[in-house]
Amino acid sequence: MTKTRLSDRSKAATGDSIAHALSLAIHEHRILPGTKLVEDELAEIYGVSRTVIRAALHSLSHIQLVEIRRNKGASVASPSLVEAHEVFEARELLEPRTAHSAAHLATPADIARLERHIEDEHAALEAADPGRALYLSGLFHNDIAHIANQSTIAGFIETLVARSSLIIALYWRRESALCEKHAHHALVKAIADGNGSQAEELMRSHLVDLHSALDLKERSGRLLSLKDALSQ
Repeated sequence: MTKTRLSDRSKAATGDSIAHALSLAIHEHRILPGTKLVEDELAEIYGVSRTVIRAALHSLSHIQLVEIRRNKGASVASPSLVEAHEVFEARELLEPRTAHSAAHLATPADIARLERHIEDEHAALEAADPGRALYLSGLFHNDIAHIANQSTIAGFIETLVARSSLIIALYWRRESALCEKHAHHALVKAIADGNGSQAEELMRSHLVDLHSALDLKERSGRLLSLKDALSQ
């Protein structure tokens, strides 16, 4: 994947585009949970005003990727162990039902899009980029919720998937769970076949497996400067 220079990105930077760039960096684990998001530093990186940065950070706070505290500023959210369990338990309740509904509503174009997600995810893994693979896996789950045509539930799932990325960055212990190639393939086949019951059970099993891959211990990682992280 071609990397874009900061100077090029900043030419058309808006609150929305900066929110997207930061979201991607968080999902790909280039910016770790707990990292301070200093407005002045981000404004310098993107070549915009603090007002634009503030709008981007507030946008990310609405989907719980960023925490903003009075007199302490913004930082990447850092979910607790209790929340880690709650998020995956909520996904285990919601997503099997959306998979069931998607199996009865998916079009050939929907199936093709899901298959492209899987191909891109595996390409990222082969390129030793598990952060991007995780981001693409999240898009896969979000798409299934949208195929199910349940917009309210899809909104909940998107927030839960975003929180899952932070949780995995903190508590992941079995990276091989990302590499279980048959899990998503089998799920797409069940959806393509219109087999709602099988799609529901496969989704539940997949999410339980991801949940079991959490290590219930505080973890720490190497922190990059914001400039280094966002220039990758």
